[in-house]
Amino acid sequence: MDNAAAATNPACVINCVWYDGEGRRHDLPLERLSDMLDSDAPGFAWVGLYEPSEAVLELLQEELGLHPLAVEDARNAHQRPKVEAYGDTLFLAVHTAEMVEGEIRYGETHAFLGARFLLTVRHDASLSYAQARARLERELELLRLGPALALYAVLDFIVDNYAPIVDEHRQTLQRLERDIFSDTYRRAIVVRLYDLKRDLTYMRVAVSPLQDVLAQLMRSQVAQGQLVREEARVYLRDVHDHVLRINDTIDTLRDMLGTALSVNLSLVTVAQGETVKRLGAWAALLAAPTLVTSWYGMNFVHMPELQPKIAYPLLIGAVAGICLGLYVLFKRARWL
Repeated sequence: MDNAAAATNPACVINCVWYDGEGRRHDLPLERLSDMLDSDAPGFAWVGLYEPSEAVLELLQEELGLHPLAVEDARNAHQRPKVEAYGDTLFLAVHTAEMVEGEIRYGETHAFLGARFLLTVRHDASLSYAQARARLERELELLRLGPALALYAVLDFIVDNYAPIVDEHRQTLQRLERDIFSDTYRRAIVVRLYDLKRDLTYMRVAVSPLQDVLAQLMRSQVAQGQLVREEARVYLRDVHDHVLRINDTIDTLRDMLGTALSVNLSLVTVAQGETVKRLGAWAALLAAPTLVTSWYGMNFVHMPELQPKIAYPLLIGAVAGICLGLYVLFKRARWL
């Protein structure tokens, strides 16, 4: 069991490692898995794959004794988050997320948990679990608890990667608050708010089902054959708490974004109404002299009010008085 032997593994095999009873790491080829599992050697195997070929999955199905239905699910990367028991093996499917060039990309991780092995299969956008593996290799007391703790490390790593995405959306919403309460309509703001809400909705679809997955893992009736011992359930409960907190944050942000959209559109509507009122007031002010001048612009011969010498000044004064009266009226009504 050395690096030279492990080098014979296909490129889609990121890691194929045996951890002995002391937590020491030993790389090995896939073909040796069944030999190690059948031996009396203490420890467990952790195999990590990224978008594996059918040949590799068929080999691992034979080496680890996996159920063909579970292998078929792992081959197709369009599964809902779930946990299912196949004999003495648990199969999990969870969604992963990461930021790529300012956009959220989603992927999937499928995990097979046995009494002495953990197999993880990554598809699409999914960060490497090297950090989770390195963490366990530093904390040997966790590594000695078996493959269930390795599964905990993977799930904890997935959930921890949700948090920065949610925090970034919260900060973006805070930066948009000043623009949200602007009286002027800006299409870019509404589009950005919609994009944020859409992202958080997709995020919730990925995060929310994970609560049920972890809850099932912590229940004794699912953990057949003591695959998930009491020591591991304590750590899974911590991950479950993190998922609940992130899901609550997503719901809160979605509500705030919905409210922000409504407030922004309401303010714009109110501002447009104020503009319409001002235009109506000025139109009324212009309508008064227009009405008077159009009256006197008619070609009538007998208009006695045109005969006095002061008729013209009186007409000007009357028009000015009407306009002034309307101006004061609209000003008091706050239309101007």
